[in-house]
Amino acid sequence: MIERKIQGIIKFIMVVIIAIPVFGFAVKSLWNWLMPQLFGLHAITIWQAFGLLILCKILFGGFRGGPGRRMQWRGRMKEKWAQMSPEEREKFSQGMGRCFGGRRAWTAAEKGGL
Repeated sequence: MIERKIQGIIKFIMVVIIAIPVFGFAVKSLWNWLMPQLFGLHAITIWQAFGLLILCKILFGGFRGGPGRRMQWRGRMKEKWAQMSPEEREKFSQGMGRCFGGRRAWTAAEKGGL
């Protein structure tokens, strides 16, 4: 059991060690190919590229999983919607309308059965 954890940690470290230069090189190559010619910016090093990649990830992407998490949420929401009575659905729609700036509530027909 402990050996598997140690092996998993070692594999993770190896992936990180390989990923840093690979992603850094990819960002550096794209930057140095596009930015100097398009905007007159200076070329960057691989470490600057990796820093830029981390900055973009923090600002725009976060460090959470990809679209799978959203799809799981959508599936759970569909299940809940299917179990609601028409009155509960209407109440939910009105509540969501209030949450999003007073927009009109959706009807079941507009949602396409969600």
